[in-house]
Amino acid sequence: MESLKNITLQQSNHFVYHRMGKRSVDIIGSVSLIIILVPIILLFSIILLLFSGRPILFKQIRSGMNNTPFKIWKFRTMQMESEESSSHQYEWQNEVPEDFSFAKPEHLIVTTLGKIYRKYSIDEIPQLWNVLKGDMSFVGPRPEMVEITNHYSKEQKKRLIIKPGITGYAQVHGRSNITHGEKIARDLYYVQNCSFLLDLKIVIRTILIVITGKGAY
Repeated sequence: MESLKNITLQQSNHFVYHRMGKRSVDIIGSVSLIIILVPIILLFSIILLLFSGRPILFKQIRSGMNNTPFKIWKFRTMQMESEESSSHQYEWQNEVPEDFSFAKPEHLIVTTLGKIYRKYSIDEIPQLWNVLKGDMSFVGPRPEMVEITNHYSKEQKKRLIIKPGITGYAQVHGRSNITHGEKIARDLYYVQNCSFLLDLKIVIRTILIVITGKGAY
């Protein structure tokens, strides 16, 4: 697989912010939110344990910056979930089709509580740990499954130049209701236009989407 380290952000008008400012915001923001949300995290964990059982957390390997794999954390929302592998297998040649839309396998059933957690993005809260560790950022392309990024074309790989995010430009323009081609196009737009102002707009829009629960699956 071609190394992404040869792909740079030379065309970006916000190189300094991306390389320095975002990490500072991520550290300060994640530490602050983890401290503030400790009681809420414990509450959601207890509710999940009582109504859905163990395990409370779901972990899976995803593709991070420069296609480096990392372990993402979420609250478990399905009855049966593999911890280390998504168990998806694809046989695409050269690239992921633009009209591809991810479909949950039939053997994975979202629990009643899981539907609520997903609708309001409660299941994403444990990813604050990923942000603090440096695996993710608050804003960036959503971390994709390794089974999918293994089939990326040279152009599609460009979305992996930067850290994946809890939310992103593509998510606030369709969430789960857009095709892979649309997601790639919007992620590449973000890569080339990353700025504090754009991140702020995405975060604000994310909050509004989460409140309404639009686009979740």
